[in-house]
Amino acid sequence: MRCASTILRWVVCYVVEFEKCWQAHERPVGDSWRCDETYLKLRGEWVYLYRAVDKQGKTVESYLSRTRDITAAKAFFRRALRRHGDPRVITLDGFEPTHAALRRMGMNNEFNYRWEGAVHIRTCPYLNNVVEQDHRRIKARVAPMLGFKRFFNARRVVAGVELVQKIIKGQFDVPESFGNDPFAVWSNVLGA
Repeated sequence: MRCASTILRWVVCYVVEFEKCWQAHERPVGDSWRCDETYLKLRGEWVYLYRAVDKQGKTVESYLSRTRDITAAKAFFRRALRRHGDPRVITLDGFEPTHAALRRMGMNNEFNYRWEGAVHIRTCPYLNNVVEQDHRRIKARVAPMLGFKRFFNARRVVAGVELVQKIIKGQFDVPESFGNDPFAVWSNVLGA
């Protein structure tokens, strides 16, 4: 049991630094995003994980929130837009607060909502299958943990799981000089 708790403490402590190191090598994501939210357990209560992937399945952004409402959706989209810029299309499910959040942000000129080349916001359940299937990767890692006790730890662990999934999906462009061995690549990225 000590080993698992030690690893959890390392993840909580170092995942922010790891994300910063890997961000310099991140490849751009596509301009067609599929967005959805799923849920996780925190002390027996549900918390909501907002996620977006592009049409090829590359992770755009994730955001863990205590609530599933307009405020949480705005925070999620602000992070995604700040990091990746305006997409061409955003595909959502039928959950109205997510649509309302994007409408309000667009009316406040937080992204191009009304002018030439505006971001197209649409609802299509079949196109969102990409993000629905991608939720499985996160849930498969988090389910054996039987939920979280602290929101802070949950947010950090989810960020770590997302980082590992991005590495597995090949979303990072590392120089050839970093080598092919995963341990060498990891060491070189952290040392860069």
